[in-house]
Amino acid sequence: MPSAPPAGTVLAFDFGTRRTGVAVGDTRLGLAHPLKTIESAAAGQQLGTIESLIAEWKPALLVVGLPTHADGTPHAMTARARRFARQLEGRFALPVMLCDERFTTHGAAAALREAGARGAKRKSARDRVAAQLILQAYFDQRQPA
Repeated sequence: MPSAPPAGTVLAFDFGTRRTGVAVGDTRLGLAHPLKTIESAAAGQQLGTIESLIAEWKPALLVVGLPTHADGTPHAMTARARRFARQLEGRFALPVMLCDERFTTHGAAAALREAGARGAKRKSARDRVAAQLILQAYFDQRQPA
């Protein structure tokens, strides 16, 4: 039987090559909130921003969305997201969980459209809302039945 995830704050990431969405939540409450969109193609800059977020939020766990095709088969971004997760684990010495992220970007875009967000505002928020959906799915999967 797998061990329970550590209790405390969790940061979640919707990894992208140009933008990475970040969400935050707490294992005790099981609620996720959008936090930030990191807009940088340079991995070093992304990791520097993530380092600042980790110093501020002191998470017990990191969650990375794992993109796949609709049928669950991997594609090019699947390998990149796995590599990103390994980088986080190695650099910050924190446990990292992967969470299925199929349809989260579409779900985030739909939610923002429904909320009336338009243009650049919607594009800017989409990745952090996708990270929120990833983290909420992670929490929901761990709720006792």
